[in-house]
Amino acid sequence: MIDLSNLKAVAGSRKKKQRVGRGNASGMGTTSGRGAKGQKARSGGSVPQWFEGGQMPIYRRLPKRGFKNRFRTEYAVVNIRDLAIFEKGSVIDRRALRDRGKIPSLNVSVKLLGDGEIAIPLTVKLEKASQTAIDKIAKAGGTFEQL
Repeated sequence: MIDLSNLKAVAGSRKKKQRVGRGNASGMGTTSGRGAKGQKARSGGSVPQWFEGGQMPIYRRLPKRGFKNRFRTEYAVVNIRDLAIFEKGSVIDRRALRDRGKIPSLNVSVKLLGDGEIAIPLTVKLEKASQTAIDKIAKAGGTFEQL
């Protein structure tokens, strides 16, 4: 029976590392398999993967369009139908949503959208909500508080 105490590699599957720069008789002497001269033959002479040999790189050749707002606030989206898992009269905030796996972390802002239906009264305390979601919460007898 094979177990961890008697495992062996298949014959020929494990080779010794080729030692370079140990004389011409080894087949890897003089230039050590790097070819003759040039940037890649030098120590530390590596070029980045995206380097295009000195021609104008593609990210500079292509036109840039539009505007990217660096200060934009990203919202994690939660729908009304996702609140059906909570008990009647629950207070729903980021911590409650994170504990139930509806948002990835406490460090995100949350927006509640009105997709789905809700029949139980809940107190919802979040950063944003659509007007449809606020109306559906109020219709079910709950309240929405904006943080």
